[in-house]
Amino acid sequence: MTYQRTVEQLYALGHELASTPAHKFDLAYVREMLDALGHPERRFASVLIAGTNGKGSTAATLSSILRVAGYRTALYSSPHLIRINERFRVNGEAISDAEFGEMHDRVERTAQDLLHSGKLPWHPSFFEMLTVMAFEYFASVGAEIAVLEVGMGGRLDATNVVEPMISVIADIALDHQKYLGDTITEIAREKAGIIRQNGIVVTLPQHPQANDVIGHAILERNAHGVSAVKYVPPVLPGAAEYLAESAVAVPGHSRYPLIVMGEEIAVDSPLAGRHQLRNLALAIATAEELAQFGFKVTPKQVEQGIRETHWPGRFQVLPPSAATHHREMVLDVAHNPSGAWALRSALSENFPGRELTLVFAAMRDKAVQEMAEILFPIAEQVIVTKVVNPRAATTSELRQAASRTGTRLYEEQTVAAALARACEVGKPQGLIVVTGSIFLVGEAMSAMDISA
Repeated sequence: MTYQRTVEQLYALGHELASTPAHKFDLAYVREMLDALGHPERRFASVLIAGTNGKGSTAATLSSILRVAGYRTALYSSPHLIRINERFRVNGEAISDAEFGEMHDRVERTAQDLLHSGKLPWHPSFFEMLTVMAFEYFASVGAEIAVLEVGMGGRLDATNVVEPMISVIADIALDHQKYLGDTITEIAREKAGIIRQNGIVVTLPQHPQANDVIGHAILERNAHGVSAVKYVPPVLPGAAEYLAESAVAVPGHSRYPLIVMGEEIAVDSPLAGRHQLRNLALAIATAEELAQFGFKVTPKQVEQGIRETHWPGRFQVLPPSAATHHREMVLDVAHNPSGAWALRSALSENFPGRELTLVFAAMRDKAVQEMAEILFPIAEQVIVTKVVNPRAATTSELRQAASRTGTRLYEEQTVAAALARACEVGKPQGLIVVTGSIFLVGEAMSAMDISA
């Protein structure tokens, strides 16, 4: 089967969150497939990272640190920005088209055999297929350790079939309520499902309800909780002087000195914004804990790994160029209210006083009105658009959601047209911010021929 046909067949299974109507998210059938494949997930060590916001940044940073330390490191992430191959990376390189097709054929044959024998009641979902394919690929290329970003929730997420050396829980907020629950407590219970009996859990203090759930889960499972607080620099709201005195401010970067394992390093991360300080802390603390499992890293390797982290679309600053119509842009995948607040804070910190033109699109199952009320008032004008996704909100729906913000608003039916309109209506010295959905950022990158 050709690569293109493979991708089409996967997408035909449904969107990112789709499962069979009668039976949602049952790990027993993922385990059935892995058993038939000889349990590839047992042929490499793993770290499992859950959370609402920040889990991807934490995973990308940790995998970069481990790669710099000399370990053959796999990274499984979702969703992708441009190409589905981005989800499977080994030592920073995405899986090739040929290998992707081979992994799909191998897993699809297994699924069909199990369906015919009655061991599977229905075909695996899109995300279940990708997860099993990733595990088979990582095992086949000899990955030593895999950093696995949980897709959604944790307890019933397909990634949760591994036995991780360490579980990591990033910040928890309201998102995917249809699947995970309507409160922080309910959502945190799902995220805490990655905590293992007698396991190690790296986390940070956060929302009181989340803290309560995570704390009880650690006690109930006799797990060992590790706080990453010591790796969060003392930057609080209103204390920007710390960074100003510690390092040169560079838009789109987090720069500051930090004591790691008793040695001072110079943190220089391409992940900007104060919210990223917490994600960096989680990655560093996890890297330190991995030493007891034989994966040792030095402070200098932590420093280099942070500096070389590649995680595009997360407050990514694009300088003026032909690709950006000679305008400065920020791409950010903020897709829920918590992410919107983090973006608003990062814009205030990195680009104070700049006129902002917002290009915005979102999925209709997100808290679109709340996101609009957070972000639209700080923009001079907003261009709403629609991405190519069955879950995408229409421009009319976005206009209605924004009705209370009073912001000047334009509608464009394609992302390319929205980018062109943003350049037309925004002042040349202003900043264009593309946000609201990872799918929007991906389409914008494709329209500007920028690789992920």
